[in-house]
Amino acid sequence: MIEKVTVQLNQEGRFAPEAGTCCEEMNPKELLLYAAAQCAGQTAIHIMQKERIAPKRFEIGFSGDLSTEKLQSDSTFRSFHVVYNVECGTEEDQARVSRAVELTHDTYCGMLQMLRRIAPVSREIAVVSTDAVEA
Repeated sequence: MIEKVTVQLNQEGRFAPEAGTCCEEMNPKELLLYAAAQCAGQTAIHIMQKERIAPKRFEIGFSGDLSTEKLQSDSTFRSFHVVYNVECGTEEDQARVSRAVELTHDTYCGMLQMLRRIAPVSREIAVVSTDAVEA
């Protein structure tokens, strides 16, 4: 069974669960994924702020493959997968945002470091710029 949580950067600079879901509605497995997505997002934003980059849109999808077909209290995660979708303003920012997300995922996010001790953590990074390219 796959559990999944998606968070999006909101106007206040915080990551909120997709579709207005609140933590009280999440099961413990989803809460773990939510905490990891929050940690990754906040870490990446911190790195971007140091580089003076502000993404236009930032979404993180965090999923985990459980050991059982139905959610049970004894279900354990066999693997995790993180999808980072970031929209930035310029093509120049694209490489710097991509690097910030890589550093977050590989080095600086403590939750990801902890989860790697439980199961493998794979990733996908999609960074796009919205400015027109000069010919």
